[in-house]
Amino acid sequence: MTRHRKILIFLLGTLSAFGPLSMDMYLPALPALQADLHTSQAGAQLSITACLLGLALGQIFIGPLSDHFGRRKPLLVGVFIYALTSGVMILVPRIEILITLRFIQGLGGSAGQVLARSIARDQFSGAKLSRFIGVLMAINGLFPIIAPILGGVIIHFTPWQGVFAFLGLLGLVLFLGICYLLPESLPLQRRQANLKQAFRDLGSLAGDRQFMNYVLTQGFILGGLFIYIAGSTFIFQGIYHFSPQAFSLLYAFNGLGIVLGSNLVGQLVNKISEEVLLRRTLIAGLGVAGLTFGLMLVQPQAYILISGLFLMMLVIGIVNTAATAQAMNLKGQQAGGASALIGLVTNIIGGLATPLVGGFNSHSPLPMIGLILGAWLIGIGIYFLLPKNSLS
Repeated sequence: MTRHRKILIFLLGTLSAFGPLSMDMYLPALPALQADLHTSQAGAQLSITACLLGLALGQIFIGPLSDHFGRRKPLLVGVFIYALTSGVMILVPRIEILITLRFIQGLGGSAGQVLARSIARDQFSGAKLSRFIGVLMAINGLFPIIAPILGGVIIHFTPWQGVFAFLGLLGLVLFLGICYLLPESLPLQRRQANLKQAFRDLGSLAGDRQFMNYVLTQGFILGGLFIYIAGSTFIFQGIYHFSPQAFSLLYAFNGLGIVLGSNLVGQLVNKISEEVLLRRTLIAGLGVAGLTFGLMLVQPQAYILISGLFLMMLVIGIVNTAATAQAMNLKGQQAGGASALIGLVTNIIGGLATPLVGGFNSHSPLPMIGLILGAWLIGIGIYFLLPKNSLS
């Protein structure tokens, strides 16, 4: 592996993980933040929703802009905004201000998510793209393992504001890395000359049923991940009385499933098609979610919940990688817009799903598992029932 390839993997992997970084490192601090800012559980979870919506809405602008102006300039602007707002959040006195800044932080962080996929598509296609996205998703999956442990350590020695100080510093380091180490990947001759047309292309993408089949399926499967993110800290710390540090270790263990699932796609891509792998994984995932719900209904023990969630994370890793590769392979000439639509749908579904957890009984894990099962039923129904031919 060349030095350029290693740098590309590290930078794109970290940039694509702005979403997990912005939430997973933050999770162990949620109870302390809730108490310090005198808000409710739903209010604390709304700060997650605000960031997710920022991540979603930012992508619909950054994706088409990058198809017109190139990838590098929008990426630098977005990472700078992310670093700046992370630093300012150290000073917030009220939950309303934090929620607003989290939304702006999400807008900046969306550049990392949408352009990591776009840059990958600029340089790879076919099986090579699937393998490269598998590597990116595996790196992305490492952050849910590392981030909550690091977040737990940070809040052990500092107040919850220390988490945002770290995110601001990380944003600054990535900004400098992009400046000096990441060249432009989209040459002038491949850019969309008309900026208005770049935005209009989003409409044609949304009308492509084959493309949207992968996008919506992936969105609802990842919706289950966002439900888990929003509910797990209160369930394991509130119901099963895990300490913040123990919860961080547990969360990291379940996050390992995403890493393993993402790696599996890269290993299997030459032996089985992404389509067959995706189909079989969706069916198996539905069985895992249903079985976990049934067992928890009979005997709500922590070890059953942990085992079921680990297998669900494995499913999410496979589906996320395979569906992303399939969707991006279809739209090489509109990589920025395609990546934006993937991110938009995923984050909107996640942003709408997370408050649902706070609206149910917080003294039982069943609502969280039931919501995951419901989201997966919708996603799998779309995959098998939505016709895969273009509306046009």
